[in-house]
Amino acid sequence: MTKVGIGAAILGLSLSACTPNDPTLGAAVKHNYALQVIDPDPQYSGEPMEGSSGDKAVAAVERYRTDKVKAPKGIRTTSGISGGSGSGGGSN
Repeated sequence: MTKVGIGAAILGLSLSACTPNDPTLGAAVKHNYALQVIDPDPQYSGEPMEGSSGDKAVAAVERYRTDKVKAPKGIRTTSGISGGSGSGGGSN
């Protein structure tokens, strides 16, 4: 080998020692993904899902098709009671 070849080999070996070798690389992404999965193997086997009703769904689709959609109900987010605030400024 020439001096240039030996120098390149030594340089290559020294630079390869600087590369990260992390066996947990990507583990944080996998962990976060696993936290967002509720149940990776759900066992429903014919049990109806909560809130599902085929009759209600059929009626809603039929109302949509015939342009007789129900108007949404208004919801109040606050009550009619109001409280006062302020300093009770006493007299001295």
